Amino acid sequence: MNEVALVTGGARGIGAGIAARLELGGWRVIVADRDDPLEPPDGGRFVCCDVSDEDAVGTLVEGLNAEEGRLDALICNAGFMIRKPIGKLALAEWNSVIGTNLTSTFLLARAAETLLRASHGAIVTIASTRAHQSEPNTESYAASKGGLLALTHALAVSLGPDVRANCVSPGWIETRGIELSAEDHEQHPAGRVGHVGDVASLVAWLVGRESGFVTGSEFIVDGGMTRKMIYAE
Repeated sequence: MNEVALVTGGARGIGAGIAARLELGGWRVIVADRDDPLEPPDGGRFVCCDVSDEDAVGTLVEGLNAEEGRLDALICNAGFMIRKPIGKLALAEWNSVIGTNLTSTFLLARAAETLLRASHGAIVTIASTRAHQSEPNTESYAASKGGLLALTHALAVSLGPDVRANCVSPGWIETRGIELSAEDHEQHPAGRVGHVGDVASLVAWLVGRESGFVTGSEFIVDGGMTRKMIYAE
């Protein structure tokens, strides 16, 4: 069987792009998401799963072990944002963001550890440049992404040398197909807003054998925006 990858939050957006890129490279891809994918995996399969739920994650990995019998790459991409002033953010809302964006990676890495060690596999987490900078009213999202960055290097140390773990932190990646202005593109030192493929190609390299000496690292994919000085006019 081809190498097997599990992509969470893979029904659309960046996750779907990662799944498609890996399929192009000959991987068998299992997509896990709460929502049905716009296009089912080509040669892989889709599993409806809430990755913040411990039992659901256990069932997901058990099914993968039974059907595929191996796991070579775990891509933890599932995530969402609730944008609210902190005084109006309910604890249940905070917990839901942390559960999906951060705790899910812990649950998945713990459940899949044996399979990943057996294959000398790789974990890639999808954080965000919001692990380093914020907009107002995004506390739960920023905390989840900052925690994900730290969890990733902890996993690299704990699971190495059998398993590598790296983090990709995207900036503005256009996933909705909306028309962007010239100003949107020009504000980026790279001269444009990011594409899903910019993230997917990096993930494909990180789970491949050519990146075998790379672990515990963060890769910022933001067209240079976090390095740009911005002053009010």
